[in-house]
Amino acid sequence: MLEIKTKTFQGLTTKELYDLLQLRSEVFVVEQDCVYQDIDGKDQKALHVLAYKNEILVGYARIFKPNDYFKEASIGRVLVKQSERKYKYGYAIMKASIKVIEDYYNVSEIRISAQTYLKRFYNNLEFFEIGEEYLEDGIPHINMLKS
Repeated sequence: MLEIKTKTFQGLTTKELYDLLQLRSEVFVVEQDCVYQDIDGKDQKALHVLAYKNEILVGYARIFKPNDYFKEASIGRVLVKQSERKYKYGYAIMKASIKVIEDYYNVSEIRISAQTYLKRFYNNLEFFEIGEEYLEDGIPHINMLKS
């Protein structure tokens, strides 16, 4: 069973911040073999969705209000620890993130920059492709919109 928390940057404890940065590095830098600037100066504006299993961080996403990243509200840095993916926690994290956007910002239009291989996952959550595929940090991505 997942426990999902939402926090502002200022509301994160030092341990929570360390854990989320460590997990982002584990998935996006090490596992995906992608050297990029993860600590991008945008975390301070974001809401952070933290998913815990037995008090261990196993999933994460960050959320931006409209006009902070895209014109629409957005969800990014969505991840689940590799050993926990078989439980489909990505759906729980995304559904919680969508609800946070609806509750905090009172909007339903959400844009994501998705890794192309995850299109079907996001289609199942009612996100649909807009525009052409592009490379971001050497990985194929596509913009997707939920409205």
